[in-house]
Amino acid sequence: MDYVNLGHTGLKVSRICLGCMSYGSSKWRPWVLDEEASQPFFQRAVEAGINFFDTADMYSLGVSEEVTGRALRKYARMEEIVLATKVFNPMSDKPNMGGLSRKHVVQGCEASLKRLGVETIDLYQIHRMDPNTPIEETLAALDLLVRQGKVRYIGASSSAAWKFAQALSLSERHGWARFVSMQNHYNLVYREEEREMLPLCEAEGIGVIPWSPLARGLLAGTRKSLDDKQTTTRAGSDPFANTLYDNPHDWDVVEAVKKVASARGNTPAEVSLAWLLSKPAVVAPIIGATKLEHLEAALHSVDVKLSPEEVKALEAPYQPHAVRGH
Repeated sequence: MDYVNLGHTGLKVSRICLGCMSYGSSKWRPWVLDEEASQPFFQRAVEAGINFFDTADMYSLGVSEEVTGRALRKYARMEEIVLATKVFNPMSDKPNMGGLSRKHVVQGCEASLKRLGVETIDLYQIHRMDPNTPIEETLAALDLLVRQGKVRYIGASSSAAWKFAQALSLSERHGWARFVSMQNHYNLVYREEEREMLPLCEAEGIGVIPWSPLARGLLAGTRKSLDDKQTTTRAGSDPFANTLYDNPHDWDVVEAVKKVASARGNTPAEVSLAWLLSKPAVVAPIIGATKLEHLEAALHSVDVKLSPEEVKALEAPYQPHAVRGH
């Protein structure tokens, strides 16, 4: 496994990040693996050298954090790994149980620490920007957590580039802890982040850790068409995916991936992840795995080096999209 710095920090992370939304409680989503079924994935990831794990408080409404924390304490040395979680989405329908107010950010962090079973969260991320809370309030709360030693680094997820730039500027002016990472929606099917967010992250030394790097499984090459909802459990029970990928041209990209993968003897997933890893701003795609072959494909992708001609063939079918995922 290769390791790189997370943006302009000294923090070393593996080129693959294991996303832990897939582990928790099947009561939350039918495709989620319960604790016992999730154990082989954590064990294999640690054995393969993955030291970067990402979850969120809202995944299985806290159960994912509990499962992730227990598994990592069992299989890994906690001082060697980078454990990331997120705050923003509502944990219930009661007041102050979501958003990015000082109250919820601080309480959310304390609750995540207990569920994860750790004293400090390595990377604490805002899951989205909160339009109902001044960004200064959120940034000050995050800085407080860093100063208290409850959080080591802070990151953000899917945002307009101008809002993210505003947050970076405010942190600098106030001397607050600064975002070091951006977890955004980026893959071969959705490349709108290349317009503003990726150049901003490169210029500011922000590590990019894309979510949905295989477009909710679309780029894994197992579906028969864009409308195929039967091939996998998740394909038939993930309504969010329907809001992200519904452009007929998306399938042209999938076909291009299959063609390149077939010619070089790799799987579509390996080629799609290798393409992401070839982008200078990308530190580590966050991959979800509910079958061990999903994890193995991600591990193999680190060693796949695409030629300029292959990259051109993969990118050629892309058509512009409306902004999605924020």
